[in-house]
Amino acid sequence: MLNKIGIFLLSLAFLNIFSNLNAAETNIPNPPSSFTAQDHPWDHGEKIDLNWIHSLNHQTYVQHYSIFQSTNSDSFEFIGIVDPGVSSYTVEKLDREKAYIFKVIAVGADGIESSPVVTISAISPTREWFDGRRFPLFFITLIFCGSVVYWILRARGGDPLNIRKIAGLEAVDEAVGRATEMGQPILFIPGIQDMNEIQTIAGITVLSKVAQVAAEYDAKVEVPTSRSLVMTAARETVQASFLTAGRPESYNQDLIYYVTDEQFGYVAYVQGMMVREKPAACFYMGAFFAESLILAETGNTIGAIQVAGTAMPAQLPFFVAACDYTLIGEEFFAASAYLSGEPDQLGSLKGQDIGKVIVVIGIVIGVGLLTLGTLLGPTSSLGMTLISAADYLKSVILT
Repeated sequence: MLNKIGIFLLSLAFLNIFSNLNAAETNIPNPPSSFTAQDHPWDHGEKIDLNWIHSLNHQTYVQHYSIFQSTNSDSFEFIGIVDPGVSSYTVEKLDREKAYIFKVIAVGADGIESSPVVTISAISPTREWFDGRRFPLFFITLIFCGSVVYWILRARGGDPLNIRKIAGLEAVDEAVGRATEMGQPILFIPGIQDMNEIQTIAGITVLSKVAQVAAEYDAKVEVPTSRSLVMTAARETVQASFLTAGRPESYNQDLIYYVTDEQFGYVAYVQGMMVREKPAACFYMGAFFAESLILAETGNTIGAIQVAGTAMPAQLPFFVAACDYTLIGEEFFAASAYLSGEPDQLGSLKGQDIGKVIVVIGIVIGVGLLTLGTLLGPTSSLGMTLISAADYLKSVILT
């Protein structure tokens, strides 16, 4: 009797095991079909679009689709998960020099996977003639360039353009006039970088105006340089300014000379010269580093009028504290148009303001989108859309 009961229980156990196996087999999701890979249109050549048809039982058994990629078909790398209701995926940050094979697997409950579906052949991303993501930047560029051309044409037509007065440039006449009255020289330092630095070029432009006013007042302008090429450019600039002022005979090229390329050797010479000759006006226009405070403090000690201009953020506080006037960043680069008064330069300066307005608007919109997206949270589809839009604005439009 006991043997019959044991055999009966054992039979029930085997039936239960087989029924579980059968249930597990019926829960296996079907693999997706028609799996294709094609190059993403209108991109920089780093994306591929994957498309497939849902598994036959995806509404019941598929929890998600897993995407894999490989460059040799032997080992696949997991790259992403797609929701069961989605049948496409865009792979990004690919190498145009490599060919890729992709694989998709339908994953059901408890991680049960379907058989994999692999692309038929390898594919490489292709760079297009135009990047579709940057079309908005193209239109912004057209607006910016159009505004520059518009204001140049207006300036050429004789329309007055209102340009904000820059105190440091307005003080050129005052500083040169004081040096003339005191019978003392004018010191001009065009930075310590070479002519490949845009700040040095901007400094030479200011030197042209200072030299012209000095020629009119019959004042002496001394320009020690730390680069031989800067010396040559400064000599030609000053000579042209004296010629424009009608005083070519007063030009003395020996007052524009080369000292040394060594930073603190140059600064030591200029500092000693300032203490000995006591210039009445000192101009510091260009790229400066640690020597800025040494020069400005020395000029302040001898009682000179000092006008500085640089786009080096770390040095601006020293110039602001020790100098009478300081051209900050944009003011320094706008000096050429401001001093020359030429229609083309004034129109360009005015047109650039449109670009600045566009940038400010873009920053405000981006901050608003990111703030709202963060408040809604990354779990919200709207929040993710807003965050993605802000990232697009930052990385594509404003970068």
